[in-house]
Amino acid sequence: MTRARYTQVSLDSTPYYHCICRCVRRAFLCGQDHYSGQDYEHRRQWVVDRLAVLGEVFAIDLCAYAVMSNHYHVVVRLNQKQAEAWSDTEVAERWIRLFSGPLIVKRWLSGQTKGGEALKALEIVGQWRERLYDLGWFMKCLNEYLARRANEEDCCKGRFWEGRYKCQALLDEKAVLQCMAYVDLNPVRADMAGTPETSDYTSVKQRASEVKDRQATKKMPRLLPMVDSETVEFEHDNTVCRFRLMDYLELVDSTGRAMRADKRGAISERAAGILDRLGIDERAWLRHMQPRKQRLPVAVGSLERLKAYAASTGRKWVSGQNLIAY
Repeated sequence: MTRARYTQVSLDSTPYYHCICRCVRRAFLCGQDHYSGQDYEHRRQWVVDRLAVLGEVFAIDLCAYAVMSNHYHVVVRLNQKQAEAWSDTEVAERWIRLFSGPLIVKRWLSGQTKGGEALKALEIVGQWRERLYDLGWFMKCLNEYLARRANEEDCCKGRFWEGRYKCQALLDEKAVLQCMAYVDLNPVRADMAGTPETSDYTSVKQRASEVKDRQATKKMPRLLPMVDSETVEFEHDNTVCRFRLMDYLELVDSTGRAMRADKRGAISERAAGILDRLGIDERAWLRHMQPRKQRLPVAVGSLERLKAYAASTGRKWVSGQNLIAY
């Protein structure tokens, strides 16, 4: 039985989540539709542009993304601490960038309210503050925008997404690394790109381009940065866990080479060293990275973290423990 999304999100367990959303039937989010001959490639930029806008409004950090032909992946971090640090005025101004907002809040912003009116306005702003680090509202603002724009372009009405977005909790740093690499390698696995750095509309290409100091021709979403050198002091609030950017790029590349059916190469010695430092078995890692048709686990992490997540979300059991690779 399906569960409400708020029962799958537990900030006490983890702020990191992997979300997937797929188009209904054979509808194309982007790319070339071989049945109708229509080209929807331009829609890829819609997703990237919207992620950039939402990243400037929400207290939700984007860790990884991949825009495929009929679905997309995002890995995000919910930043409750950041949202709680914003002033009431900043919260209201951010929310009004996406929604019109009630008149009472606009009057409060211009200093025209007193007493009960001001208290009511602050109550509404308090609700907005919670929504600005809420995964459900973030996905709503992303999916509803894309669906409306695609339906308008197709001159049709009705459902654009096949259902609710799938959500997976990432309970520890190793789970975050596994999921980000899986997302970034999607175009390579689908034979849409030969290498990760040439796979368009992915976070790994964006990170690789930033390493080469290339200037993006189009606006790109802000990615939660990784540690860029060993001399940089690790700050959990400002980086993706404890991963060095160059180590991550090498790991994604090596994992992609191992998964290529037409390649006989093995994981490079350098990548194996990274796996050893993270305590991940090489063969277990590759088994985990293989595409699976079974239901997506609601959470990924160590056995202890899975048990804690189950308790915090009202579950007696969380499936996927056989996928634990560490």
